[in-house]
Amino acid sequence: MNEEQARFCEQFSVSRETSEKLQIYDDLLNKWNRTINLVSGSTLDAAWHRHMTDSAAAYARIPLDAKSLVDLGAGGGFPGMVLAIMAAGEHRDIRLTCIEADLRKCEFLRTVARATELKAGVLTRRIEDAPPQNADVVVARALSSLTKLLTHAERHLHPSGFAIFHKGEGWKTELEEAQEHWKFSYETSPSMTHPEAVLLSIGDITRV
Repeated sequence: MNEEQARFCEQFSVSRETSEKLQIYDDLLNKWNRTINLVSGSTLDAAWHRHMTDSAAAYARIPLDAKSLVDLGAGGGFPGMVLAIMAAGEHRDIRLTCIEADLRKCEFLRTVARATELKAGVLTRRIEDAPPQNADVVVARALSSLTKLLTHAERHLHPSGFAIFHKGEGWKTELEEAQEHWKFSYETSPSMTHPEAVLLSIGDITRV
């Protein structure tokens, strides 16, 4: 276990089994990223901080009674795969669905799910074309503007569900722009990996 992994395990109090499954994920990420652009190659050496920690920060925001989690534009699986592995480690009955249009990325996600024995499904569809998921929680990281994310969230969320979006340093501007088109409640929490970034938890989404 390297220093970053040890820090992650201590920070999030994960079990050895969960740590081992996340290590399997990290190993597969390094292997597949040689041929598929899952994450920036320059971030691979710091994946436990840049990707695992950034993803895991959303875990505390997921309600204990949540049963379904949808990762919009899942790409390499962040944050959804990390969150689902953490939930499985605590024996929580949450099913993950990854929506991703890229066939090769979908095969990677299915490989990770099999290797980690994860309860997960992968839809090879564009987000706007995928059947509505009626999810308790939807998540997205580094995907698109907040205005567009809210369009996706409205389609795939249960009426009482909410979204957790990782947003960068321009989040305040995105928030103001989104409020021109949508009404919603929101809470912010600081990112664990970037001083100007936040996690946005959004609910009660309706069109203006």
